[in-house]
Amino acid sequence: MKLYRYLTGPDDTAFCKRVSAALNKGWQLHGAPTLTFDPVKGRVICGQAIVKEVPGEWSEDITLSDY
Repeated sequence: MKLYRYLTGPDDTAFCKRVSAALNKGWQLHGAPTLTFDPVKGRVICGQAIVKEVPGEWSEDITLSDY
């Protein structure tokens, strides 16, 4: 089955580390990253879609972060 996640967070080192950790667990980037500006907090927010092919059948009980 193919899994999909969309990671979001402030444009900082912590966000880059989350994406890097996912890549090192076998996830692949899916499309270009997105950016938006949060005027209330005065910071840029990033988003990156990732996908991963894993064995098994889809179930609503799956916890994506377990993969």
